[in-house]
Amino acid sequence: MVHIEKILDDAIKRDASDVHLICGNKPMLRIIRDLVPANDTTELTEDDMTEIYDYFIRGNVDKDTVFSKVRKIDMSFEYKDIRLRVNVSAENDIPVFTLRLIKNKLPPYESLGIPEIVRKMIDQPQGLILVTGKTNSGKTTTLNALINEINENSNKKILTLENPVEYRHKSKQSIIVQKEVGFGKDSLSFSDGVKNSLREDCDIVVIGEIRDRETMDAAIETAESGHLVIGTLHTKSCAETLDRMIDFYEVRDQASIKYLIASLLKLVVSQRLIKGLDGKLVLVPEVMVVDNVISGLIRKEKLATSEIEDAIQAGTDKGDISLISSLSKLFVQDRITLEQAKAQIEEKNIEILNRTIMQMKIKNDRII
Repeated sequence: MVHIEKILDDAIKRDASDVHLICGNKPMLRIIRDLVPANDTTELTEDDMTEIYDYFIRGNVDKDTVFSKVRKIDMSFEYKDIRLRVNVSAENDIPVFTLRLIKNKLPPYESLGIPEIVRKMIDQPQGLILVTGKTNSGKTTTLNALINEINENSNKKILTLENPVEYRHKSKQSIIVQKEVGFGKDSLSFSDGVKNSLREDCDIVVIGEIRDRETMDAAIETAESGHLVIGTLHTKSCAETLDRMIDFYEVRDQASIKYLIASLLKLVVSQRLIKGLDGKLVLVPEVMVVDNVISGLIRKEKLATSEIEDAIQAGTDKGDISLISSLSKLFVQDRITLEQAKAQIEEKNIEILNRTIMQMKIKNDRII
């Protein structure tokens, strides 16, 4: 018999970010990127997996129906004072669980390492801002930190669309409406929720994930109609984000969509998390402010990734931060190793990394 609450207690005590429950394996915790077994546990059996399924589904017919039909479901769950994002999938017709532990209190904005230019750009009255990165890169934390920053300092109506809702915000200076997306939820899809926001007198619309053309169309239409839209994409760099946005569309539509993106996109923040020398995760941001130079490159017939990267590298005066600059700064500050920095970039850029590190060291020596 599995004691799921003991596993959750252990995960909370050890500050795990995720819990993995897979038949035939011990319950595993992800702690600062490493997978380690939960304390005092044995390998999970089929009966254990059924018991865990019943624990999280709680007899909810709608949730059981969704899982039975599509063999996956995302849901939020509360245990003690901790919120969980629960993903249930299947392996060999047996449920598999991935649990994300969400802290009930957002860390202070200043502690996250989000560049100051990002805070300034959320004051935009309209347009599109994207927070991007691979899975487990801290996108949700950054997104909610931005929501909280607006909530504390601006008088706006903010609508969020999430699957599931992770952090629960309380209205402060702003009004916040948080809608969960999915079958039987507040909104059937992200695109439906964004389209309906046009009738809800919103100032800011936050899209938990832009994953298809329909949602991108709705985001662009909403930004074009005078709203600020903040969303996330699963991409690993600012240049790749532009590629992904354009690739949502057929070739015949790409010329016109490039002009819309060039005029509406205001900022892209692409981020990674690396285990620092102190054993804690450290944010590695890449920031692209969309100015006339970037807009011109987006409108070109063929989008060149290298040109976008060069423009970011040359745009520090307006707030751009290249991946190489972020890595160099963290190395000079003794927060990561040189090997870690090199592992994040292509071989052809290692010389640029070395040169940037040297320039930063010389500048620091002059200041001292």
